[in-house]
Amino acid sequence: MGRYSLDREGLVYAHAGNVGFNDLVAEGAYQRFAADGDGILPLTSEHWFEDDIAARIEEFVRTVWGADTLEENLQFIADSLCLSAIKPPKKGGETSRETIRRYLSTQFFKDHLKTYKKRPIYWLFSSGKEKAFECLVYLHRYNEATLPRMRTEYVTPLLGQMASRIERLRLQQADASTAEAKRLDKQIDGLTKQLAELRAFDDQLKHHADMKITLDLDDGVKVNYGKFGTLLSDVKAITGDKGE
Repeated sequence: MGRYSLDREGLVYAHAGNVGFNDLVAEGAYQRFAADGDGILPLTSEHWFEDDIAARIEEFVRTVWGADTLEENLQFIADSLCLSAIKPPKKGGETSRETIRRYLSTQFFKDHLKTYKKRPIYWLFSSGKEKAFECLVYLHRYNEATLPRMRTEYVTPLLGQMASRIERLRLQQADASTAEAKRLDKQIDGLTKQLAELRAFDDQLKHHADMKITLDLDDGVKVNYGKFGTLLSDVKAITGDKGE
């Protein structure tokens, strides 16, 4: 996200509105491991996006410790999460990548809120309880283009992907055995609920994108977090309000 870098010590970027960030990139502040280009990291239970947070973490581990020990290091991270951070600690047949993704999708933001005492620097935009779409945005890189980009680059494509997957599953179901058809029906039902949630989120996202919301960091996280209605997760815990 750009807050820190492998090429420079200490805090690297904490200005407002993404101002000056491109200058840092041009100066080579993020050569060893590139900062995310738009400051938006998808955080989903499935691998819908190539640049989601789970993929970025894997690339970071590969960059720092090398490809030869990648699997070993991912397993170490997954085992550590199972020991102290994630519940249930381990699901049958779950790979290290799946464990890490599950932690990121279900527990990371809760831990982040505790660490920063309900004044997060990474904000979780969420479609709702079905978790059709969630992403993290670094508050110092948020700008007027963030919400429009979130919609055009992530939410709109995901709407199409989900609809296509539902259609493929229905085609598979037509030729499936009874047991397989039942399993597919469960997947279809879950995706259908997610798709409905995502469409509602898209409507809200468009509304707030058209508002061209700006942040004033001098007002603090509590005030700024409340500007986005129900687009953000845990609004009441952070602002004291339910969001509009």
